Parts: sequence; structure tokens; C-alpha cells
Amino acid sequence: QAQLVESGGGLVQAGGSLRLSCAASGSFFTISTMGWYRQAPGHQRELVARISFGGSTNYADSVKGRFTISRDKAKNTVYLQMNSLKREDTALYYCNSVPPAGDSSWGQGTQVTVSS
Repeated sequence: QAQLVESGGGLVQAGGSLRLSCAASGSFFTISTMGWYRQAPGHQRELVARISFGGSTNYADSVKGRFTISRDKAKNTVYLQMNSLKREDTALYYCNSVPPAGDSSWGQGTQVTVSS
């Protein structure tokens, strides 16, 4: 059964760094473009970074130059290195394919809280 498990979130001061991990099970996610999404309270979920099967990456303007997405195909794991964190990065972070694999495919997410 396909599953996504996010980890690595936490509380960090502005300017700090965190590295998120997403362990994916199921062959679908192995060959898919994968992305990191986030949802802040009162806001819609947004895609902040994505990586293709071939390794091409794209970022939302709000995180460009600060976040780096990568993937380890052998481990079927996707990472998000977040540097120079800002308060506005505070959100629940999820990974999923791009586009998402369906409403039931979302994991529980990992909370990132940035304090000033």
C-alpha cells in the first residue's frame, strides 16, 4: 500500500535550518515527480518545491535560494533542506507526488515552527 511518512520538523529560530525527510512506499512514488507542500493556518496548501524523476527541480519564489529539494531513489526518500528560515515558513509540511496522488494519499505531515 502506498504511504508517505514525513519527519524532521520542529521549532527553530528565524535564520536557522531544518532538514525534512519523506519516506515513500510504493512504486508509484518511485517514478513520480515529487514535491514538498505546506499549509499554514488559514491558508490553502501550496507547493513549495518539486523534483522530477530525472532530478530537475523547481521552487516557489518564496523559498527560492533558501530551500533545496533532493531525492534518494534507492531509499525512495525525498528531502527538503531549509535554510535561512523565516516566520512565514511556519506551516505543516507534506510531501506527495506532483500532482498529488489523491485525497487519501496524504501523510500526517511534519510541523515546522519558526520563532523570531
